Amino acid sequence: MDTTTPITIIADSNIASLDAFFNASTLGQATGQPVNIIAVAGRDINAAILAEWQPEILLIRSVTPVDAALLADNKSVQFVGSATIGTDHVDQEYLMARQITFANAAGCSKHSVAQYVLTAILTLRPQYWQQSVTLGIIGLGNIGSTLADYAHDLGWQILGYDPLLPASNINNASLEQVLSQSDVVSLHVPLTSHKNTNTQHASNGSDYPTRHLIDAEALAMMPAHTMLINSARGAVINASDLEADIERTNRQVVLDVFEHEPQIAEPLLSRLAIATPHIAGYTVEGKLRGTQIIYDALCEQLSVAPTQSMQTLLPLNMFLWSELQTYPDRLIKFYDIKQDDAALREKVVDGQVNGADFDQLRRDYHLRREWQS
Repeated sequence: MDTTTPITIIADSNIASLDAFFNASTLGQATGQPVNIIAVAGRDINAAILAEWQPEILLIRSVTPVDAALLADNKSVQFVGSATIGTDHVDQEYLMARQITFANAAGCSKHSVAQYVLTAILTLRPQYWQQSVTLGIIGLGNIGSTLADYAHDLGWQILGYDPLLPASNINNASLEQVLSQSDVVSLHVPLTSHKNTNTQHASNGSDYPTRHLIDAEALAMMPAHTMLINSARGAVINASDLEADIERTNRQVVLDVFEHEPQIAEPLLSRLAIATPHIAGYTVEGKLRGTQIIYDALCEQLSVAPTQSMQTLLPLNMFLWSELQTYPDRLIKFYDIKQDDAALREKVVDGQVNGADFDQLRRDYHLRREWQS
């Protein structure tokens, strides 16, 4: 990049500490260039905005699709950073063909999401603190494996399934075994479709597609007492099949993500044991870690040394996972997931939660802290 001209950044305004990481005194000082940050709501980032500002850098979260429709008429973008774990919203093959560098924040919220899952389980079934429980985990990447570590600490049994990883002490079961033999099933897979299909992002094709992985057939394998939790991507579950299953079995289901997000139909919402507005990863640490990862990746792209660290931005938090294990009654006081559930249900108008209200809940969310921080 030309060191005599400003660096222009278009960024999702919901990226944590955006200015602290990318302003003139951090990124600008490292590069010796002025920095111009244009913060925009993620769903409003479009081709017209890119044409107007001609940014070199595009920073997003999960609600901005990045593909040919966004970038076909743009020649300025050289780096795309997504401060999220998931990448189903980014056509990586297209970026590669355009020689645009892409970075995502793999693992940034693994503790946040794992702790959300445990909170949901123990809010609905507090007796599981003292019981031998079989936790089924579908997807054993950063989040799934972290959740397995927590479950192991609690003395729970783990049934795990991930066809993309070798067999291990936690990748130890078939999909059918996980569904049919678990007390709780938690989903931690990316959203993928079949290879060589006309999907929105063809680069997300897979030999093991996860779109509608949980459908009527999969749900029929699960005993009625088995709790189902999805904090991955909404379309991993077929929403209409799930609604019918809950009607039939009265199953306890926890959803943080929804197939037709950001709209949520009230008939499904009313049947859920817990519903939250895609905030499972929304902790101070998870958000800052996501920003840190894409900031470090950009510094590497620019061949400059990072000058900012999330550790300098974090307030002290002395609440420890070990203390929760010793005093489990403090869990609800530490994070009242039912409060997030109530806030979402209060947004129902004319039979649904609309997209603007859903996004507002996420934008204005009061970030909680990770237990071990």
